[in-house]
Amino acid sequence: MKQNLKHFYQNKVVPKLTNQFQYQNIHTTPQITKIVLNRGLGEKAQNAKILDSFSLELTMITRQRCIVTRARKAVAGFKIRETVPIGLIVTLRGDRIYNFIDRLVNLALPRIRDFQGISKESFDGQGNYNFGFKEQLIFPEIRYDQVDQLCGINLSIVTNTKDTDIIVQMLQRLGMPFEK
Repeated sequence: MKQNLKHFYQNKVVPKLTNQFQYQNIHTTPQITKIVLNRGLGEKAQNAKILDSFSLELTMITRQRCIVTRARKAVAGFKIRETVPIGLIVTLRGDRIYNFIDRLVNLALPRIRDFQGISKESFDGQGNYNFGFKEQLIFPEIRYDQVDQLCGINLSIVTNTKDTDIIVQMLQRLGMPFEK
């Protein structure tokens, strides 16, 4: 099944970017290579029930199982022992990228209270765009009565180009609402 946003990207966005930035080959146009969702557990890592709850929430949001990241070595200052879970991570590739962006732009971002757009200042100069959400309730898959604790989610969009202006143009054409 072909995704609507992927079809739109291939048929509308790629030709416009090719003409605007004078690319000689269609395959050199900017693409999103992956999307990474990350959630740190902090002090909540000690509770296995909350770990399972957070894992289920990320799985419902992305429709893909998440990986539990564990501490590689003990750090006494942070009260972390070796192999204790410290976060959850999901990496989306292929068609799942366009499916997630479509749901993010059309369903999740409009549910943020007093939303004025996402910042253009979150580019790292390496072709990545990073931003976060303060709570998981903006996603329609999450039901309010099933949430144990509110916790933020970090999102990284990784592209194959390093030029920030080109990435902004691509994301705007895909429907990403940036601040004015």
